Amino acid sequence: MVKKHAIKAAILTISDRCARGEREDESGPAIREFLPEIGASLSAYEIVPDDPELIEAKLHSWRDVVDLIITTGGTGVSSRDVTPEATRKVIEKELPGFAEAMRAEGLKKTPHSIISRAVCGVSGKCLIVNLPGSPKAVKESLSVILPAIPHTIGLIRGEELESHKAKRRR
Repeated sequence: MVKKHAIKAAILTISDRCARGEREDESGPAIREFLPEIGASLSAYEIVPDDPELIEAKLHSWRDVVDLIITTGGTGVSSRDVTPEATRKVIEKELPGFAEAMRAEGLKKTPHSIISRAVCGVSGKCLIVNLPGSPKAVKESLSVILPAIPHTIGLIRGEELESHKAKRRR
């Protein structure tokens, strides 16, 4: 049986105002509070402006050193919201169920959740999840997808597959 490893996570807050120091990042810390629930430790945290090249470069640089990248911000429809486009340039496999579940959960609270263009997917051996920018929406979104994250990362790593093979051999 393959031994499971702790999940290494990174948080990327995407906000022009936070990057300029005009506003305190509350969403990144909100994500961090959830990490222990899935046995994840924070390996990296950064704030960048809504710049597609910067976002893409950061996702590329982290994808080979962490198992999970959670972004917050830039998923709406304003001209500066470019997180989904940058994420799509980095992922190889999109996981639409994650984003659909987050929007469905948000819809229970506000009709505005349908505006979210969040994208989730796999890049190399890393799961990338886009979350909205508000701390409240971060908490609501994570509450619905969190249980699936460790299993998904296990599948990406090949651990779950190996575990199932070992059980069948018994």
